[in-house]
Amino acid sequence: MRQVRAIAERIEEQLREKQIRMLHREGDREARWILLDYSDLIIHIFDEETWLYYDLEGLWADAPRRELVRRGSKVPLG
Repeated sequence: MRQVRAIAERIEEQLREKQIRMLHREGDREARWILLDYSDLIIHIFDEETWLYYDLEGLWADAPRRELVRRGSKVPLG
């Protein structure tokens, strides 16, 4: 649970430094699944047990894929 919180906090720090404002955050109480809502981007951070249970990759398997790229770059993020 501490690791899930730490990951969420690091993402928030990095995006805040780039002046990207978060609209909403959920899941802090149990910290098994934290959701960060940045309007056009939703970030889900799971512990392993919760990730396996919900299987979002399976649920969204048929959805179109998007490649994230830094502005002004042709190199994918990752």
